[in-house]
Amino acid sequence: MALVRERRQINLRLPELSDCRPRFPLPLPPTSTTTTTSNNSSNISCNDIEKIHVLGHGNGGTVYKVRHKRNSQIYALKVVHGDSDPLVRRQIYREIEILRRTDSPYIVQCHGSYEKPSGDIGIVMEYMELGTLDSILQKYGAFDESKLSHVARQVLHGLSYLHGQKIIHRDIKPSNLLVNKDMEVKIADFGVSKIMQRTLDACNSYVGTCAYMSPERFDPDTYGVNYDGYAGDIWSLGLTLMELYLGHFPFLPPGQRPDWATLMCAICFGDPPSLPEGASEEFRDFIQCCLQKESSKRWTTSQLLSHPFVCKNPISDLVDL
Repeated sequence: MALVRERRQINLRLPELSDCRPRFPLPLPPTSTTTTTSNNSSNISCNDIEKIHVLGHGNGGTVYKVRHKRNSQIYALKVVHGDSDPLVRRQIYREIEILRRTDSPYIVQCHGSYEKPSGDIGIVMEYMELGTLDSILQKYGAFDESKLSHVARQVLHGLSYLHGQKIIHRDIKPSNLLVNKDMEVKIADFGVSKIMQRTLDACNSYVGTCAYMSPERFDPDTYGVNYDGYAGDIWSLGLTLMELYLGHFPFLPPGQRPDWATLMCAICFGDPPSLPEGASEEFRDFIQCCLQKESSKRWTTSQLLSHPFVCKNPISDLVDL
């Protein structure tokens, strides 16, 4: 689960769904609420694990570091409590459904899920020791291009897999990208993702973190011509990489607290953000390929994986420990 900062703090906080005024109805939740496990799951139940400590809180639930009682393997346990908002419960059911369908080294692995009589819902997941890219940014500072090339390549592999499975993530951001001790970057938090049943399915529902939404998500009437839902993930990736490079959210000065109206005006009516002097031509071009305001002009995952920026740095350490 992505960790969220306390509301109304002085530091930059990017508005979540509850801060925004939805223009579109939310997708329907899965019709079944029965206990499920993922296809690649080892079917770990709540009785198999013991809690070590809390990793974080957010969005109606808690994430724990847990230990398997028999083999001492460490996992992360995401729990949504029985008295949580119905929207949050819908989202965790959707996340379980997505995780059941995925099996990729670039997606955080699910090892089991359960629902208790109390209504608590849990997902036992792969433990990512270094946390989120957002937490790494806060601890170690801005990323250089070598590290960003490493991040971009792995996230693109994950998105390529998801898009090939007709899954759109819809909430790519630094706090939803996790890193393990081997410096592997994996996509997490599928609570607002969408499984595309048909090629022309609509996918402009107003969900996810507003700050990373593409122009066509804010204003489909203007930017939704030839709309491709998968291109929204590419826009979010471009903003994510820029934030990791700049050390702050790209559309706003450091420390400025955004609101929905400010974000909407900046994303829909302003020019896409640009990199400062000192950035390489390869990085500039890569970001430009991601941040095209018209979705049809953005590069696909396969095109971006062949981009020189992604190909030039095959190996990189994300942090200097």
